[in-house]
Amino acid sequence: MKVKLCSKDALIVVDMQRDFMPGGALPVPNGDAIIPRLNEYTRLFNERGLPSFFTRDWHPPDHISFREQGGIWPSHCVQGTEGAMFHEDLFVPQDNRFIISKGNSRDFDAYSGFQGTILDSLLRERGIKRVFVGGVATDYCVRNTVLGAINLGYQAFLLLDAIKGVDLNVGDSERAVEEMLLAGAVGVQIEDLA
Repeated sequence: MKVKLCSKDALIVVDMQRDFMPGGALPVPNGDAIIPRLNEYTRLFNERGLPSFFTRDWHPPDHISFREQGGIWPSHCVQGTEGAMFHEDLFVPQDNRFIISKGNSRDFDAYSGFQGTILDSLLRERGIKRVFVGGVATDYCVRNTVLGAINLGYQAFLLLDAIKGVDLNVGDSERAVEEMLLAGAVGVQIEDLA
């Protein structure tokens, strides 16, 4: 199956930040291994003049999700810190790209790139109908961003060769992929795009 890219398409790269990479505060195992493939997708969309959206956790120091505040996660992706920066090998084009910050309110957590952000508005302004989603973590922010897109009426494509999960419980990522596909997402890889 070939999917022909068109002017109604956008790429969403989820949370490729240093704290989620090996050695970071909340690492996704081998999270950095998908960077070359994500860069291929970004370059493809960029060459076609299609927009790319890069989501990031952008937490205040006392964010509700942190263990110190009673949450389940170690402190991570605190606004303005090195850990909150995108991985240095990630290709983030200068033009036709948008940075979407989420979880930037102390009392509100956000796994989806759509929660409490202007992502939906930016997509609709540009007439986007289909989103192609990759990044980390498969079982958290990728899952919620894909399901959020579907719930908002977008056709969602899951980039199967450009996602990595945390798997706090064995099989979480596999179950998340199945859930996204059952909800209507279409699984694709780079060779499927034309």
